[in-house]
Amino acid sequence: MTASTTGALNAIVDVTRQAVERSTAAAHVTFRADALPQGAVGSTVRARQHTVAVDEPPTLGGEDTAINPVETYLAALLSCQVVTYRFYAERLGVTIDELDLSAEGDLDVRGFFGLADDLTGDEVVRPGFSAVRVNVRIVGPDSAERYQELTTTVDAHCPVLDLTANPTPVTTTLQVA
Repeated sequence: MTASTTGALNAIVDVTRQAVERSTAAAHVTFRADALPQGAVGSTVRARQHTVAVDEPPTLGGEDTAINPVETYLAALLSCQVVTYRFYAERLGVTIDELDLSAEGDLDVRGFFGLADDLTGDEVVRPGFSAVRVNVRIVGPDSAERYQELTTTVDAHCPVLDLTANPTPVTTTLQVA
């Protein structure tokens, strides 16, 4: 993958900039997903016309038919990083011949199962990841400094990374029929 010679990604940014300059309302997009239970603890998630299966391994009550929710988060983070690397490589004129990403996260299941709710003192066991590590491998002709500039820019603009790096208000509405 190289910085686009056609400038297709830059063109998308330019068209978006023009639309937002005409009306800031054009900058606001709402994404939606719906989920239905499948099996013991699995689910089928639908977003637009796409469907994603999610399940847990047997140790967490599932049938291991698909990746689990936290693996889905890691997949969302990595795929968003890939998109953001592609956009900003083109914007910055950085060439990427190869791009490989991986991520791993540390989770203490006591938080999910409520096994730490009665802990006292400073120890808090979150139900989610306590740490996530992303590894990015880039091959290309530019300097290490240019790739570091690209990585810093990607981390500053990746929407999925922002979701966990910064608090995002979530409102739950219950409808009982």
